Amino acid sequence: MKYAAEKLAGLFFFLAASQFIVGMMVAETQYPDYNTGQNYVSDLGNLTEPSAAVFNASIILLGLLLLTGVYFLQQAFDFKTLSILLILTAIGAIGVGVFTENAVTAHPLVSLIAFLFGALSSIASYKLLKQPFSIIAIILGLISLTALGLFATKIYLGLGPGGMERMIAYPILLWGAGFGGYLLSSPEKPYAKKPPEALLLDQNQI
Repeated sequence: MKYAAEKLAGLFFFLAASQFIVGMMVAETQYPDYNTGQNYVSDLGNLTEPSAAVFNASIILLGLLLLTGVYFLQQAFDFKTLSILLILTAIGAIGVGVFTENAVTAHPLVSLIAFLFGALSSIASYKLLKQPFSIIAIILGLISLTALGLFATKIYLGLGPGGMERMIAYPILLWGAGFGGYLLSSPEKPYAKKPPEALLLDQNQI
């Protein structure tokens, strides 16, 4: 039954984003003199800091919950593009928790994977969404991609490196929680699995 899988996907996506937002805030309280403008997000996972256990556990859980949500998303929709993008995002998130910033070679790569494919997931999801949320998802993804480009070129616009990094991460997390809530609130009526193009046609007829 499609509606059951869709709602389960939404539940796991919502939990993935929301628990990490809370986990990050808790980790910030455990890092001495943490500055959101000057400290990188990944500083919270540095193995020498008391915040590491909370942050690394939370971001690994983020990845695992995403992977679980993708399983149910693919059961509900024949949308392999979004599923692949979300799987890559999840791999990047788990990688950030495993290869902390202490791993100077691997950490930047897994961080880039999480940020890049998370933003692309937000943009790609518009095919499953009605307006205005479809437009919001695209905008959030573009904000994240723009911030990623600025961050990579060390243009911080007065926000500092930590502030600009959050401009990459927060739009993705907001989209993840919103996307999960959107799927959770879908009408409870069973119908066959459809590709995103067919779903859009159905929505336009409403």
